[in-house]
Formats: sequence, structure tokens, C-alpha cells
Amino acid sequence: MTAYVALLRGINVGGHKLVAMADLRDLLAGLGFDEPQSLLQSGNLVFRSRRRGDAQIERLLESEAQKQLKLETAFFVRTAEEWKALVAGNPFRAEAERDPGHLIAMCFKDAPAAAAGKVLQGAITGREVVRLKGRQAYILYPDGQGRSRLTTAMIDKHLGRGTGRNWNTVLKLAALVNP
Repeated sequence: MTAYVALLRGINVGGHKLVAMADLRDLLAGLGFDEPQSLLQSGNLVFRSRRRGDAQIERLLESEAQKQLKLETAFFVRTAEEWKALVAGNPFRAEAERDPGHLIAMCFKDAPAAAAGKVLQGAITGREVVRLKGRQAYILYPDGQGRSRLTTAMIDKHLGRGTGRNWNTVLKLAALVNP
């Protein structure tokens, strides 16, 4: 049986796309996924399944969340091994140790093109740094994300739609999926 992490994009933020974590856990259980767990209220799920294929699971979860919960959102699914590689592949180790709240790991359905990452980095007017690695981007916000001009809309424009989690959450999910 394979362990998975699923991240939902843009739920329970600013009063939009509100959904209870219990409803998401029930959705997963009802679809035959084992041991569904949630972390925080921002759409972080861990579960186990005999099913294979991140993309197939993403499509199933998106479709069923829409049908059963009237929730239209994107799911980004990674196996436990992929999540372990995401943690190990962090190019900002010292910064993650020193200030994990200012490091974001952003997941995408497909790997952004390296050229798009260079264009995005060139468009940044602040001290933020973006590094691409496979289907992830690691984004360092040394001055914090709140005042940064590197917005989700700007990232979406250059790299495609994804969803990000700060490094503290990434590590908590790693502990859940790889106990």
C-alpha cells in the first residue's frame, strides 16, 4: 500500500471555498482510501491506497470533491517517496533551518519549464529567490510573503497553477506520511 500527500489549492483562505477537514477525510474514506488524516485547516491530507498514479488520483479527488462537497479546487498529489524527495531536494537548507516560515515549497501538476523559472526570477523586484526542481518550486521570501510583490498570480502566470506550503507544514506532512 502506498502512502500519499494531497494538497488542495486555495481552500479556507479569506472566507473562500470553505470546507471542513472532517468532510475531506470522510470523502477519502468513502472513496476507499485508507487512514485519511488532515493537517491544519488549509487542505493538507495524508492517506494510503493501493491505487497508483498521482494524476489519476488527482482527477478522482477533484471530481468527487465537486460532486459530493460542491468544492471546486485543484488537488496536488505526491507519494510518500516523492514527498521525501521534495524535502531532501530543498536547495535552501540553511534558510529552512534558520527561518522555515519564509520558505515555501510549491507543488505543480507538471514540471515548470526551466526557462519559465528564469523569466520569473528575472521579473522579481525584491529579494525573493525561486528554484525549480521537477514538479516543485522552492521559494525563499527573506522579507516575508505578506509584503512581497512575488504573488501567487505572478507565479501562476509564469509557472502555471500550483499550491504552496511553508517549510514547517512541509516537515509536518513528511512526519505524517513517513512515520
